[in-house]
Amino acid sequence: MRSRFNKYLLSFCFVLISSTMFGHKPPPLPTGPPNPGLPIDGGISFLLISGIAYGIYELKRKK
Repeated sequence: MRSRFNKYLLSFCFVLISSTMFGHKPPPLPTGPPNPGLPIDGGISFLLISGIAYGIYELKRKK
């Protein structure tokens, strides 16, 4: 009997929480200047190559 009451109470709490979560308005959109859209091209290839070289260096050093 007690576990049945706990199940109903827990279900009722979930309904209350979900209704309050959906009751809020979404935050306003930012009105500042748009982001410049920075390119990711030259730096990523350098980081990838240097990471591979460092990994090879560490593997050779451990042997």
